[in-house]
Amino acid sequence: MNPISPRVLLIRGMLAGLLAGVAAFLVAYFLGESQVDAAIAIEEAGAHDHHGGEVAPVSRALQATAGLGTGTLLYGIALGGIAALVYCYALGRIGRFGPRATALLVSGGLFVTVTLVPFFKYPANPPAVGDPETTVQRTTLYVLMLALGLLLAAAALILGRRLAPSLGNWNASIAASVAFVVAVGIAYAFLPGVNEVPADFPAALVWQFRLASLAIQAAMWGTFGLAFGFLAERALVPAGTPKEAVQPAS
Repeated sequence: MNPISPRVLLIRGMLAGLLAGVAAFLVAYFLGESQVDAAIAIEEAGAHDHHGGEVAPVSRALQATAGLGTGTLLYGIALGGIAALVYCYALGRIGRFGPRATALLVSGGLFVTVTLVPFFKYPANPPAVGDPETTVQRTTLYVLMLALGLLLAAAALILGRRLAPSLGNWNASIAASVAFVVAVGIAYAFLPGVNEVPADFPAALVWQFRLASLAIQAAMWGTFGLAFGFLAERALVPAGTPKEAVQPAS
């Protein structure tokens, strides 16, 4: 591979993150905004019945377009930069994988640890769900679960590398994965649950919103993995290198 500065991969990671942000915006706009509108309608109906209607400082149309687009693009760029740094460390250390395969593995691993691990304990909820007085508590628990997921994933990676010489790469990977799942399950059991969905709130709307939230994250990480793998390979692999030379070793 070409010897390059991590800065080159960082810039390409941020570019791939920008593309991932575009993909996330499209999914959020076409799949998620209808669920948000339905939840806001329920929230406004309740507020009107009890306190009278309030005028939002920012129009809903602006929130669903410019606001959503800006947020997802900035989020994608930031995650792309962080993922690129993780990629710099992982390249050549998690197996003899080529640049594209490593990018997909890093993207998939971050999707699991950053998205799925906290999601299954503290799933996303639409507007009108959640007590405003517990916002800080809920945010703290979510961030704690996110941090635990990252730490446990790092520990599992270290465990897998240490077991590889005696068990082989495949068996060591399975053992490390099982240990990760067990550790996450223990964390789930000890951390308090949060269930603030009102009894009269439509259950179908909650699950549709949560599925849309997962689809947004899957689109972002999937797009990043594919885009960054392409960009990283262009930077790392010398021109004219046979395709077989950058494939995972058997």
